[in-house]
Amino acid sequence: MTTTARTTVAEVHARMDRLPITRGHRFALVAVGIGMFFDLYEVFLAGTLATVLGKEFGVTGTAQKLVLASAFVGAFVGAIVLSRLADRVGRRRAFFLTLGVYSVFSVLAAFSPNVEILILCRFLAGVGIGAELPLCDAYLSDLLPAKRRGRMIAWAYTLGFCGVPVAGLLARVITPHTVLGLEGWRWMFLLGGLGALICWLMRRGLPESPRWLASVGRTEEADAVVRRFEAEAGPLPALDPVPDTGPVRREPVRALFRVPWRRRTIMLWIFQTFQTFGYYGFGTLVPLVLAAKGYDVVQGLTFTALSFLGYPLGSALSIPLMERLERKTMIVGAALGMLVLGLAFGYSTSPVAIVLLGFAYTVVSNLFSNGFHVYSGELFPTTLRATGAGVAYSLSRLATAVMPFLLVPLLDSAGPTAVFVAIAAAMVVVAVNVGLLGPRTTGRSLAELSSPESPTAAPRAGRGTGRRGA
Repeated sequence: MTTTARTTVAEVHARMDRLPITRGHRFALVAVGIGMFFDLYEVFLAGTLATVLGKEFGVTGTAQKLVLASAFVGAFVGAIVLSRLADRVGRRRAFFLTLGVYSVFSVLAAFSPNVEILILCRFLAGVGIGAELPLCDAYLSDLLPAKRRGRMIAWAYTLGFCGVPVAGLLARVITPHTVLGLEGWRWMFLLGGLGALICWLMRRGLPESPRWLASVGRTEEADAVVRRFEAEAGPLPALDPVPDTGPVRREPVRALFRVPWRRRTIMLWIFQTFQTFGYYGFGTLVPLVLAAKGYDVVQGLTFTALSFLGYPLGSALSIPLMERLERKTMIVGAALGMLVLGLAFGYSTSPVAIVLLGFAYTVVSNLFSNGFHVYSGELFPTTLRATGAGVAYSLSRLATAVMPFLLVPLLDSAGPTAVFVAIAAAMVVVAVNVGLLGPRTTGRSLAELSSPESPTAAPRAGRGTGRRGA
């Protein structure tokens, strides 16, 4: 393609959206998906090891809750700080920082001499990986063409969610044994840290987001990245003339609370606070729920591992649905399905029912998860995309950290059924919130979704917004 003397922001968007899926896109999906693998491995590690670490260090009560919560408190900090950094210095640099910090402190956690050092290492590992998923959402949304965005991000998450059953199966197989002088639970942390280091090396081959480069005025670099993708794509149809929308203004964080982004910010904050109880509440607390139902550690880890097989399967099932269903409809429907299956799991007592309902719950929860991860990467303009998704996502990490202090006492005092009644109430809030406040995004370009003139982002009459680029 012959370009003008100055490549415009709007032209970069149009050229990226007309691309087919290329080799470069597929490499990015794999490199990002493997990073997701270790984020999700870490998230579900706490629940699978909660009972094991309780026996190893003799921790109960507050100390046990801190073991569960420490990585999520760190992730709360990391999601805010590193997501903003991604909008300031670039997605690629932020990627290196997130996985590098996580890898170092996950390895150190494997050699913790006491529970206090373990809690500190898990906190710092959480800081490193806290922004990983919102950063992945923003980066892949930047890189992928509008008509294939949801489906391809779902593929990346399917790879990532393989980390959940791996965490469950490794906990079942490794934790009862000592290998090369190290207890099995220590190997769980060591493998996570070393694997993340390998992913860090893979990501050296990733390009910077061309949309981000254009948004900060580095249009020549953006043009060079787009040309690489166009060369891989081969002959392309001529590009229709694209009006120049002018320079993009860097937005401060407070812009999230201005029209037209305020409604989306409020919706996403409410969503991330309450979805945690349904999604992470099941994954992190199910071993404790099974212990409360009378199953021993080995039985509980076996049931957990079988249930966790539903995570990658549910993610894979979302792939053909992602561009056929409106995102918000998919999120609301899956939230209601989690409500029903969670209550049934809470009431169940037979081993067969526990495994089947747990499996079904995790399948539906990943239709839900993939829908909202794609959705959150579509709601804000390029200069706020990682910040908007990351700050909201930090609330889910904070809620996950608080959750053991709310749900574990409820489990102890009122039993498993009461826990899932609380989870069901949270999912009602999620469904109503997204249904009423969420915009429609499926198949729409990021430039359109980010425009103040968009029907789903329009300010009220009489309110000026100034020019904001995509």
